Amino acid sequence: MLLNRLCCFVVVSLSVLGCSDPDPIQRISGPAQGSTFMVSYWSEQQVDKAALEQKLKQELDRIDQLMSNYRPDSVIEGFNAQQSAEPVEVGTELVQLVQIAREVSAHSQGCYDLTIKPFFELWGFRGDKLTKPSDEQIAETKALIGLDKVKTVSHSQLAKTQASLRIDVSSIAQGYTVAQLAKLMDQAGIENYLVEVGGELISRGRKPEQKQWRIAIEKPLPDSQTLQKIIAVEQTQPLAIMTSGTYRHFYDEAGVRYSHVLDGRTGAPVTHHTVSTTILIPDATWADAWSTAFLCLGSEQGLPLADKLKLPVLFIDQQGSSFVEKPSQALTEALASKQAFSFVE
Repeated sequence: MLLNRLCCFVVVSLSVLGCSDPDPIQRISGPAQGSTFMVSYWSEQQVDKAALEQKLKQELDRIDQLMSNYRPDSVIEGFNAQQSAEPVEVGTELVQLVQIAREVSAHSQGCYDLTIKPFFELWGFRGDKLTKPSDEQIAETKALIGLDKVKTVSHSQLAKTQASLRIDVSSIAQGYTVAQLAKLMDQAGIENYLVEVGGELISRGRKPEQKQWRIAIEKPLPDSQTLQKIIAVEQTQPLAIMTSGTYRHFYDEAGVRYSHVLDGRTGAPVTHHTVSTTILIPDATWADAWSTAFLCLGSEQGLPLADKLKLPVLFIDQQGSSFVEKPSQALTEALASKQAFSFVE
């Protein structure tokens, strides 16, 4: 299975609500990547559900074999185990994901980085106890990581200049998985679907009777599951909705909360007050990377970047016991037009 996410993804589908009986929406679900997946769809044309389910699960298994950081026999772990600067054949998909991550990392000035797993181990976030490292330990670890130490040799080969460097693609692979499952739906001639993997999702078309797909975003509270927003998808073209949050995984020690979201620039947990970020764009792979990057940056640094890149992003900051929503300019404009999506009050 793919590495459990460093952030908590909190998008919940409401697609099953409001359907007539018998329900024309078909569903395929099961375990996937340390979490679950669900594909909801309907079609006026006959669909071989059993054959479709087999293809979806085969694709999940294929991606797991390619990108899982928990499987020593995966392609990505084969690259991580390589202790030299020699090129490694990893396939075009991993090269593509690294390139996307490289661009997002550059825009975030290194806050988002696929190579920061050693920092999590340094802080003890893989165990049950927080271990605060010294400044010297952080500096020593920082010298050993960085996407600049990963070289793209060809369209299917990667190499590293630091032998111990490891790549963790969990912050982008789930979005890629969503996109790949959606591609299978397209190939099957299905034009109305909602694909969800571990809370990350993409929609296309409509529900029966031209009803909108509706997606709920959780209120960023650690001990409850209540709604913060409901998104009604207005457009029929694909729309990926990705949410990242800090509020499920953290340590409290001596009155200080340490988030599991680490800043690649400092090697330390983020200290801002942003607890949730949601991005709504057509490409699920980019959306996954961006939702994590914006959560790392927080609203103070992330909002100007979202505005510069014209990305529709919703930041939610916690101020005491209250939550303050901070939309990017592109999100505000999209909501005003009501052509792509809208918020249901």
